[in-house]
Amino acid sequence: MEKTEKRKRGLACLSPERRREIASMGGRSVPPEKRAFARDVALAAEAGRVGGGSATPENRMFHKDNDLARRAAKASAQGRARRLKEAE
Repeated sequence: MEKTEKRKRGLACLSPERRREIASMGGRSVPPEKRAFARDVALAAEAGRVGGGSATPENRMFHKDNDLARRAAKASAQGRARRLKEAE
């Protein structure tokens, strides 16, 4: 089986400057006076609390299963090491 060279696609193939420019467009698309969180700090704080508590305790697998969390962290570290080695 031949190993094909991976090419960057989409935003990954753009320069960091161009990606930054595109990302800033999202912030400029809505005028400051229409940004709800910019006007209402209490609303932003409440949204943060709601978002943080949206998963029920039964669905927080890593919270309940330390072995699962340990295996996931190990797999993630191995994946990072493999990608770094391939990039060399």
